[in-house]
Amino acid sequence: MTTTDIGTAAREAIYRDGITACKGAFTPEWADTMREDIEKAFAEAMARPNGAVGRGPKRYYVEIHPEQLRGFVDLVTHPWVTAVCEAVLGPQWQIVELGFDIPFAGAVNQPWHRDFPMPEITRTQGKLDSLAFNLTGVDTEEDMGPFEIAPGTHFDDSPDFGHGMFPPKKAYGRYDERAVRKFPKRGDISARSALTIHRGTRNDSQKSRPVLVLGIDGPGAINGDRHDTAVTHDYWAALPEQVKQHLHCPVVDVLTPITQKHTIEGLVMGEA
Repeated sequence: MTTTDIGTAAREAIYRDGITACKGAFTPEWADTMREDIEKAFAEAMARPNGAVGRGPKRYYVEIHPEQLRGFVDLVTHPWVTAVCEAVLGPQWQIVELGFDIPFAGAVNQPWHRDFPMPEITRTQGKLDSLAFNLTGVDTEEDMGPFEIAPGTHFDDSPDFGHGMFPPKKAYGRYDERAVRKFPKRGDISARSALTIHRGTRNDSQKSRPVLVLGIDGPGAINGDRHDTAVTHDYWAALPEQVKQHLHCPVVDVLTPITQKHTIEGLVMGEA
């Protein structure tokens, strides 16, 4: 398939199902290095106030700077990633978020949710203006609290949604019936609309399940307002021009540890 064909197929899948994936995009060893960087960043985040934000019991989210991920350039220049971004969002897509979620042993079911309220352009024109890419740091097993998604729900819209994000429990039957659990392997990449209704599930294992998150905005999207990605001058100077075109963030002398801004209050207690 050509790059155009790859992007077109991904765009069709995302508009239809809200999610698509590329199996074996990277080697397992690349993913192992990613996990090392995630675990280092998590330890640093937990050692300072507001370095991590809870997404339910035993479940955390941390935003990081590109320099904290050795494979950042590999990721944002991967042909599948760039083809999907351009096909769905157009050539002016922007990198606005780099972070990770970690559910640990004891994490419980999250309530069904989307990651932010539906933008007006999606509600009125049926147009998606952002994407979330996910990469697992482990080979996902059934008892590790896999990600669960309800395909085809990214355009669901109702005044009954709490904060525009949480469908009422009376509507859970729709999402339970559509629910698909994902079992990605190290090296796989998924791309989804963060509007697609989804949840993390109960982790019955004694293992953590770290997942990298790469957030991309199209023109006019405002998700970057929730994030504080920055790079140093030396790092910026060494970046390929291809990356600079899509990474519109502050260039600073010294990186400041990120205080997490993208809190989702409705996830703190889990399904209960």
